[in-house]
Amino acid sequence: MEIDGIISAIVIGVVIGVLGRLVVPGRQRIGILWTILVGIVAALIGTWIATALDVADTKGVDWIEWLIQIALAALGVGALDRSRARR
Repeated sequence: MEIDGIISAIVIGVVIGVLGRLVVPGRQRIGILWTILVGIVAALIGTWIATALDVADTKGVDWIEWLIQIALAALGVGALDRSRARR
């Protein structure tokens, strides 16, 4: 992965993290940096899953890949929020 790939992963991770946070109902008790980190991880794992399912490269916008990434980010934000609530 080159520097432009890393930068795009961070930018996409920010967007995915914010969208994932919007999907989770209620107020989350995690900071924006955790949201961004969850978004980056969700974007990378979501791309891997979409590639494994052979839906990563389609003509036009890769909606299925985006939905996988947003769902993973929502799960990550929700799980991190629940783990913070127990403390």
